[in-house]
Amino acid sequence: MKIPRVLVACEHTGAVRNAFIAAGCDAVSCDLLPSTAGLPHYQGDVRDVLALGWDLIVAHPPCTYLSSSGMHWTVRGLRDPKLTTDAIAFAELLWDAPAGATVIENPVGCLSTRSKLGPATQIIQPHEYGHDASKRTCLWIKGLPALVPTQHVAPRLVNGRPRWANQTDSGQNRLAPSPDRWALRSATYAGIAHAMAAQWTPYLKAMH
Repeated sequence: MKIPRVLVACEHTGAVRNAFIAAGCDAVSCDLLPSTAGLPHYQGDVRDVLALGWDLIVAHPPCTYLSSSGMHWTVRGLRDPKLTTDAIAFAELLWDAPAGATVIENPVGCLSTRSKLGPATQIIQPHEYGHDASKRTCLWIKGLPALVPTQHVAPRLVNGRPRWANQTDSGQNRLAPSPDRWALRSATYAGIAHAMAAQWTPYLKAMH
């Protein structure tokens, strides 16, 4: 049986890549940044490797100009709207790349309303996959089934409202401002990465 080939685009942490390797796939990550988790990693423009015959592309296009949390800067005229237009075009490029299956991951934002991707296939939470954390994350999935939650983590209740460990009592993210805050917030939770690999690898192997 042929080993499934997986490209994890726009990832330098190796979280999703390593999960698929552990599940028996030939997986490589790609990012403009060097990998913080070793090889196999292609440091450079993902366009260089999109057409190399992947069974699955899992892509995490940069969300700075796509997420709802940052769109107020564009709406208020404080940044160039073309930054968002270009970010949407990049996500669509990844979506249209040749592959047996494709998954795009991004926070809740304008991809659902302004791109050819349309509404997200599903919205997942890390607390559905074994983490005491809240982070609504959209998945656009082509050629594979939706993810199935693996382990629910109950929240604490604050005035009747659910809050997880990464949230203050008012619901804000606990991460303090720092130069690497963007990287910490965008990293894929291990439980989600493992669920992707465990649940989707059998489908990839069945493609051959």
